[in-house]
Amino acid sequence: MSEQRITQLKPRLPAAVRRSQLLDVATVRFAANGFHETSMEEIADAAGVTKPVLYQHFSSKKKLYLEILDSIGRELIAAVIQRAAAETDPYHRVLAGFRAYFLFACDHTSAYQLFFGSGARASDELAESIRKVEDVVALIIAGFIDADIETDHRETLGYALVGLGEVAGRRWVALHGDPDGPGLFPAEAEVLAVRLADLVWAGLRGLPGSPSPRPLDE
Repeated sequence: MSEQRITQLKPRLPAAVRRSQLLDVATVRFAANGFHETSMEEIADAAGVTKPVLYQHFSSKKKLYLEILDSIGRELIAAVIQRAAAETDPYHRVLAGFRAYFLFACDHTSAYQLFFGSGARASDELAESIRKVEDVVALIIAGFIDADIETDHRETLGYALVGLGEVAGRRWVALHGDPDGPGLFPAEAEVLAVRLADLVWAGLRGLPGSPSPRPLDE
């Protein structure tokens, strides 16, 4: 496709808007094909721009990918914090955290697939971005565990809960996240959140100094 033809199809956008568009398009392409199998040319073509325009915003494919991972991570962390912190009851905190996590996968399926299922962990540099997010989320969750246990015990449980959500989420997205399939729905996210919250709560109640049983209204 010629640059003149692209200009006709895609009018010039403000730099910030164009950058956001390129990030969105790249997220979908990377999620579908992985980092190594996706070229900058493919991303530029999907976005309706030339490669020079893409390189004006991102100097390399790795920097583009890392920025996407950072953006996804920050959004996921913010969602978990906002929903969990809004609850005062321990069980509802657990449920709110899982709700935020699975609704993120529901509302941002390509981003979730890219972050957790695109093979990014094969690269040390890319995997480090994912580990940082997991670390933050695990420590946030650990801080919400209401029990009389030592800090390292609390943090271990935080990481265990992150792993539980990630494995269940990856399976759910793999089964239902195909764009040509039925898709992901909020009602399914709610069911998954409740099931995992119930499982986790059954274990947390057995910890020393644990809170009262699950609220009756649930």
